[in-house]
Order: sequence, then structure tokens, then C-alpha cells
Amino acid sequence: MPFSALKLHPDLLKAVRELGFTRPTPIQAEAIPHALAGKDLLACATTGSGKTAAFLLPILHHLIDRPRRTTRALVITPTRELAAQILEDLNDLAIHTPVNAAAVYGGVGMGPQEHAIRTSVDVLIATPGRLLDHLNRPYAKLTGLEYLVLDEADRMLDMGFLPEIRKILRHLPAKRQTLFFSATMPPPIAALTREMLRHPVTINVERQATPAVGITQAVYPVRQELKSALFLELLRRGTMREALVFTRTKHRTDRLHKFLVKHGIAAERIHGNRSQPQRTAALAGFKNGQHRVLVATDIVARGIDVTALGHVVNFDVPAVPDDYIHRVGRTARAEAKGDAFTFVSPEEEGDLKSIERAIGARLPRVTVPDFDYLARPEAPLEEPHAKRIAAIRARKAEDRLRAKANAERRAAHATADAARKSGGGHKPGGHRGGGPSRRGGSRPERG
Repeated sequence: MPFSALKLHPDLLKAVRELGFTRPTPIQAEAIPHALAGKDLLACATTGSGKTAAFLLPILHHLIDRPRRTTRALVITPTRELAAQILEDLNDLAIHTPVNAAAVYGGVGMGPQEHAIRTSVDVLIATPGRLLDHLNRPYAKLTGLEYLVLDEADRMLDMGFLPEIRKILRHLPAKRQTLFFSATMPPPIAALTREMLRHPVTINVERQATPAVGITQAVYPVRQELKSALFLELLRRGTMREALVFTRTKHRTDRLHKFLVKHGIAAERIHGNRSQPQRTAALAGFKNGQHRVLVATDIVARGIDVTALGHVVNFDVPAVPDDYIHRVGRTARAEAKGDAFTFVSPEEEGDLKSIERAIGARLPRVTVPDFDYLARPEAPLEEPHAKRIAAIRARKAEDRLRAKANAERRAAHATADAARKSGGGHKPGGHRGGGPSRRGGSRPERG
């Protein structure tokens, strides 16, 4: 079925053609007609299936010929990266329309976001925490809202955002169209749908989320301490042109990034301790080819969309099968092709078996020819947890001693200043300063 069969506004069809899309993905073909008809929607769609356009296109269709200066649509999404990506997609699809939009998320100043809310852009795309910051101020009113999208609802559950979602709902009109998207449907999310949706049309809600068909999956058994060397070897052999690499912790992200840069690989990193400008620059550099490797924690597992991304690497095996699906879903998006490699140490075999049970398949094991699996690593990628905790405690103890010394120094200076002011500085003929008096008096002692 071509996009033209969906009866979208001609300006949207023109943008879709210019973006190179000829036919809708399955989720788009199923969701768009119901959304155009004004129905609430409950869609369980795998990541990379094209669901962003599935909710943006019908909303844009309804907004094109509406009066401006009223915020009529709100998209709530779990991460900053995903909010920025949705805004980028919206601008691409709305390029021939008057519809405007803004992203609202933390890590950046609130001023431009406040301006966007005050001027009532047509569409707001927001993360829950920062949106609540605005909604708790008098200028943020969404009384004209007609369309609400909850995207990646299960990820918001994982990140603890459900209380914020319920608070946000209290600020929104009860009469609205709600489009609810989630890759999985755990019980708390199912309960939330019953609160939010009115007689929804359900799509794929019973289908278990599995990696996209176009993903070639493989497992690389390797000792934990040799993972970085194996990854470097695959890069040097040209097995991977570029790669998005997921690690278990922020510390491991930093250490792997440092290792790669040390060996001449153009790499960047993203995790929760990086500032928003740093995260934005890292993602942009990876997208434009400046960086060959982007090392990340799961913060971007659902917030990055790179055209023709060839490889995703699970440097560490995810502890939860759903996280595996979302990670590898960064490649082979919208029916494209891609590879997903998972490095598995002996102690991670249990987690791998859980993933294989969830996806209903045993993943092929790969051994790299001529790689020395018995080699001694240059240095451990990650310091032992106890050692890192001890180092943190030592730094905090030094900071406390430094702060105490500074406080004592300030107190001593204050005491000395008080002594100077009270120690003869106002006597007749006396000298107000700390030096000798004109009559040869001695310098006052510092108390």
C-alpha cells in the first residue's frame, strides 16, 4: 500500500516522498487510519518500526489548517535524546506546513522553553520531569490541548516516571485524543492505559516484542578482561565500519572510550553524567561520521536514530531481555539491515540464556580467527568496585579536610580583623591601620 492511500494532507505526502519513503511500515499502515479518525490508540510496537511517524503524521494532518498560537498536541517521551529526535522528525515531516514545535527537556536552560510555551507552539515534545517544572508555573497552561502521545511508555516505567505522568495528566483536558505507544506491556503500563484511554483501538498488543527481522545477531564468547581488545580487533579488521556500543555502567563507558581513543579510534561517549551539550555534540558527531564509535549506557537505547547504522554491539550483556531488544533495535530500523554483536563472558551466560528464551532462538556463537583468547590484557577495563569506592571515600575525606582548613583560615582572618579594629585603632593620636603610629608606637599584636 502506498502512502497516498492513507489520505494524508498533500503537504505531508510531499515531505514523505522527499524523505524517500514510498510505503508505510506495518505499524504506520495500521495506526494512521485510526488516528486520523480520532480514535484513541494502544499500540505495542517494536523499536525501529516507524512508530514516530505513525503518531506524528495524523497529528500534523489535523493541525495544518488549524489556527495557530494554541498548543494542541503534546508528546511525552522518556529521554532528552528521544525528545530531540522526535522534534527532528517532526520538522522533516512538517517542512511544507506552518506547524511549529519545540522540545522541552532537562540539562539546558528553561528560558527558550518558557518562550515556546508562552507563545503556544503547535506541538510540545517533552520529558516528564522538565515538563512538570514548567506546568507548576503560572505561564504554562495547556487548556487547548487536543492530542496527547505517550511514547515509550514501558521505558518511562523503567525510569520511574509513572508518578510524574499521573501529575501531568491532572494539568491536561480530559477531552482529548490519546495515542499510547509501548514496546512491551507490563501490568503497570496496562493499568495506566485503562486510566488514560477511551475505547482504544489496539494494535499488536499481544505480539511479543522481538528484534527486527533485518537484524543479524551473533554472540562472541570472550573473557571479561579481553572484551576491549576483541572489540578493537574487530574494528581494525574492518568487520565493523561504525558501531554503537552499549556498556553496563557509566564508569565502563568512560574507560572503554578512553581505551579506544588511546588506540587511535575516533570515539565519543554518552551517559547520564555528561552535560546535555556534551551529549548532543557526541550524538551529532556520530551521526555525521566524525566519530566511528559511540559508547553509551542504556540512556540512548531508545533515543538514537542513525540512518543506515550497520552495527550495534552489546559490550556487556543486558540483564533484562527487553533491554537487549531495544539496544539491538537501533540498527535495521524501518525494515533496513544491520548486525548486532554481543560479547559474552562466562559469568554472563545466564543472562544470555534468558535473552535467548525471550526471543525464542539460540544465537550463533562466533570465534574470531587468529585472536589470542589467552592473552594478558593491557590493564583491566574496570577497577574493582571496592577499590573505586575506597577512592571515592578518600577524595571525599580530602575534600572535608580542605573545607575544614579553609573554614579555620577564614575564622583566623576574621579574628585578626576584629583585633585590629578594637586594638587601639581609635585612640587619640592612634593609627587606624596595622602599621606603626606617627609617634613610633609598636604594631598592634594580631589576636
